[in-house]
Amino acid sequence: MKKIILLLLLSIVSFTACKTTTGTSQHTKSEWLTSFFEEVKNYDDIYAIAYWNEDFDDTHLTVNSSNTSLQTFKNLVSDATFISTCQFENKILKPTADKKYFGSFPDFCGEEDCVTEARITHYENLINKTLAWAYFSNNWGDELLFPQEAVTTIINSNRVPFIRLMARSEFEEYRQDPIWKLTDIINGTHDTAITNWANAAKAVPANLLVEFGTEMNGFWFSWNGTYYGAGVTDQYGDNTYPDGPEIFRDAYRHIIDICDQAGADNLTWFFHFDVNNDPDEWWNDPTYYYPGDSYIDWLGVSTYGPFQEEENYDDYLPEDLLEKAHSKFIELSTEKPYAILEFGVTEL
Repeated sequence: MKKIILLLLLSIVSFTACKTTTGTSQHTKSEWLTSFFEEVKNYDDIYAIAYWNEDFDDTHLTVNSSNTSLQTFKNLVSDATFISTCQFENKILKPTADKKYFGSFPDFCGEEDCVTEARITHYENLINKTLAWAYFSNNWGDELLFPQEAVTTIINSNRVPFIRLMARSEFEEYRQDPIWKLTDIINGTHDTAITNWANAAKAVPANLLVEFGTEMNGFWFSWNGTYYGAGVTDQYGDNTYPDGPEIFRDAYRHIIDICDQAGADNLTWFFHFDVNNDPDEWWNDPTYYYPGDSYIDWLGVSTYGPFQEEENYDDYLPEDLLEKAHSKFIELSTEKPYAILEFGVTEL
């Protein structure tokens, strides 16, 4: 009898050890995806989600990384909660009660800008779902130009273009860009190019979704505050405000001001941060980077699961990621609609 009791106690301890303190363990990509979709439906004020469908650096984020994962994804997006038609009011994307727009980056190559209708169609056929928007990068390269061909392609496929304004001349991470500096944007060095971009956007006979400086609180991107003084407060602007985020904030405001002056009123502006601050320093918080409610129409966030095989699903539980993201949304603004602008998970 003692031996049986001991075995039962060991079983209970073993079972308890396998449970996380914050939620149910997940052991497959399908389980993680299912949990994510179920969790996001609990937030009435999150009005959009967008999956990042790409296999960069062998991350296996693509929805068809396995047949099981693909079937799970198809079943999840078939839920009537996730809708494919964007609604606009005064040319600005409006939230739809009890629904969530479903958009994606449908694998537009490694530089995120090889936009073709075939790629959109291939992805939609995989998941048996039409996209509300197609997300792509407008890389500035050596010259900032409006991505006319990409925008036209997406519009002709009856989707809404979502443009990521990426002030980068190269794809080197963890460094300041050698050409596109935020201080130059603020000082007016690129006003002509930005004005030309705005005029081209205004001429598009459709509404556009736009963001500048994706995931600004991650120092993998050159517009992160790390490269502009970090938490120093006395080298720029307000002496009580961290210079790095303040410079980003003012650069973003300057871009929107120019677009407004050009009359480009068909642009819905997003502020897109990462759920985790990296570096995890007091000054590197989205609240310091935020241009303000008078500039931004929607708040968005990236909430990824594990990227690499050595990671663990339980370290990226959807309920934890979404709770953290939602708390930050509320801290930033209670007046704006919220969106999950990027999420994805690898196949462990």
